[in-house]
Amino acid sequence: MNESIKYAQMLSETIMRKYKAEDLEPKGIFHYHQGVFLSGMYNTYKVCKDERYFEYIKRWVDSIIYDDGSINTFRDNMLDDIQPGILLIELYKCTKEEKYKKALGTLMEVLEKWPTNPDGGRWHKLFYKDQMWLDGIYMAAPLEVQYSALFGDTHFAQRAIDQALLMWDKMGNKKTGLLYHAWDYSHEAEWADEITGLSEEVWGRALGWYVVAVLDILEEIPENHPDRKKLEEIERTVLEAIVRNQDAKSGMWYQIVDKGSCEGNWLEASCSSLFVYSLAKAVRMKIVVEEYIQAAVKGFEGIINKSVSICGEDLLLGDVCIGTNVCDYRGYSERPVSTNDLHGAGAFLLMCAELGHVDMMEGECTDE
Repeated sequence: MNESIKYAQMLSETIMRKYKAEDLEPKGIFHYHQGVFLSGMYNTYKVCKDERYFEYIKRWVDSIIYDDGSINTFRDNMLDDIQPGILLIELYKCTKEEKYKKALGTLMEVLEKWPTNPDGGRWHKLFYKDQMWLDGIYMAAPLEVQYSALFGDTHFAQRAIDQALLMWDKMGNKKTGLLYHAWDYSHEAEWADEITGLSEEVWGRALGWYVVAVLDILEEIPENHPDRKKLEEIERTVLEAIVRNQDAKSGMWYQIVDKGSCEGNWLEASCSSLFVYSLAKAVRMKIVVEEYIQAAVKGFEGIINKSVSICGEDLLLGDVCIGTNVCDYRGYSERPVSTNDLHGAGAFLLMCAELGHVDMMEGECTDE
């Protein structure tokens, strides 16, 4: 078994020892904190085939989804609480239990009615009128394209594509190839530039979720889809910019991606994991040239060397920014860090599992 999968299993085991599935925090809430981590665990399961991981995921979902398909403590006013729906897709495909399909129907109905700004951009939360946040693309788009692929409703896939394209149009810096964290159509948010409506900084984890989500979209839509080439070109442009901003010494990326030399900035593990995942997956999908795997491997090694420590049987992933609103430079640079925060754990597992796929492409066995 390759090294990356061993790390993924070690972190999965560490979290499983700490939490019963139903106790994952925030307990009893259908929320992306758990959804992100369990998505990474599911990708790990697909590579190593350890059935305990599948059962752990199912136990958490079953602690939230009732037999009639209703969802416990589901907050339908924020995209954050849509993201775990991708777990329901996998569980329904594997079990055909009707409750998962019913719960998916609830989520899709919520998304269908979600408010948008006049340009069609989804509000990040219902109390943030007209605001698009970059991380919001991951909360809904992967679910939409997977739902469309499973049930044949292309309407939702197109909505996901439209959101990704609009974010690039409104939030992308065409000179640098990076995207800002947020954009307010009304220009009224306290962080919004009065001329552009943009926030000030390129926050790493939000950018990471964007490139991950675009790959998820590309993975599900047909080769002849009219928007496919545009999405592929955007993904190449952003990944090229991400490689340009990789820290040469450590191999990791900074919390504020394009300001690595600025005072107070620091190397952050969750965005670094998402960038490595995206680079490796884009190579596998033949969206970028094979040489990009070198940047991915360098990033992986940097995370292991700087942010991972082993304590007995436990793997501890440090340098993970806690949950973050839209900030100025000082706000991002002064955000607290956490160890084994589920944001970071999920991103780390996604990365390790994808590198396992790369190894399989090169002829190495990951199941022994």
